[in-house]
Amino acid sequence: MSKKNKTSETEVSVVDFVNSYVTNDQKKADSFQLIELMREWSGFEPKMWGPTIIGFGSYHYKYASGHEGDAPLIGFSPRKAEFSLYVHSQTEKTRGLLEDLGKFKIAKACIYIKRLSDINTSTLEKICQESIAYLNEHHECSCRVK
Repeated sequence: MSKKNKTSETEVSVVDFVNSYVTNDQKKADSFQLIELMREWSGFEPKMWGPTIIGFGSYHYKYASGHEGDAPLIGFSPRKAEFSLYVHSQTEKTRGLLEDLGKFKIAKACIYIKRLSDINTSTLEKICQESIAYLNEHHECSCRVK
């Protein structure tokens, strides 16, 4: 019996989620701006993925282990401490773009920012486009590649 992914698309309203989950006014404004930007960049409407991720588009992945599922092409979560941006692909082009992004921290598949004004949104757009292109070609997060 296969295990259900906890990060799957839901029917929860994105607007209702932001209005009820995000209590900081600046973070709420940044969330709605990110929604508009990512909608424009991806060409997809925002959907909730799991309880706290706002995602755009989707791709299907299947790993050698047999585990498979669907995930958003790009997305973000307005976490209490900072935004988690699910937009990073570990490509040479993305590594070069990070130099112009602004103030951020990074993990294997996430970029963390405190506020939208800390980063260059034009650079973020290019990073999102690179991530979408990578996922469309490889059908798996670059974080899986060693």
